[in-house]
Amino acid sequence: MERFSRAVKVMIGGAALALALLPAGTVSAHPSKTPHKAHQTVPGPEVAGKIIWGAWIDDDGCMHWWADGGVEGYMLDRVNPKTGKPVCLKRNTCLVENTDNLFATDSARLTATGTRRLEDFFSKAGAFGYAIYGHTDSRASDEYNMRLSQRRAKAVADVARAMGAVVDREIGFGERQPRASNATAKGMQQNRRVEIVCYKW
Repeated sequence: MERFSRAVKVMIGGAALALALLPAGTVSAHPSKTPHKAHQTVPGPEVAGKIIWGAWIDDDGCMHWWADGGVEGYMLDRVNPKTGKPVCLKRNTCLVENTDNLFATDSARLTATGTRRLEDFFSKAGAFGYAIYGHTDSRASDEYNMRLSQRRAKAVADVARAMGAVVDREIGFGERQPRASNATAKGMQQNRRVEIVCYKW
């Protein structure tokens, strides 16, 4: 009788150990009651999240790492690990194109000639990244010109991305940054432009 009791205790202890070793969220089932399901999984809460990250280049050409998990984000300067100095790119305006050569009047849709011109430029420019700025003359309202210049900047940026280029920013300034007087036709023509800034090492 004593041996039987001891054997029962050993079996019970072994069962307790086996149960303790089961993965979390798993329940053991007696094989005689469920011969085809040795274990059943109890669903637990699903945890899912997404972190987006990248590099941002400021107006001086200096780089920053950033990450955003949706709840909070952070940004750090990119520095040279040997010197501790910021990593900055050479920044220069590498193309100023009159929008008359790229778009029809009052349109943000590139012409076939304008598209080929931009494709040729981006295939040869060889920059690390680009900033694209759209500008208009002073005809129409300020609000309208802001929208038009933004759409034109995006159209140019779309060509750059299709060519595999990295576009860091695309901004429309409307009529707010004129290069010449809008009082003359010649001046207005100079103000209708797209500026492309190249970032190089």
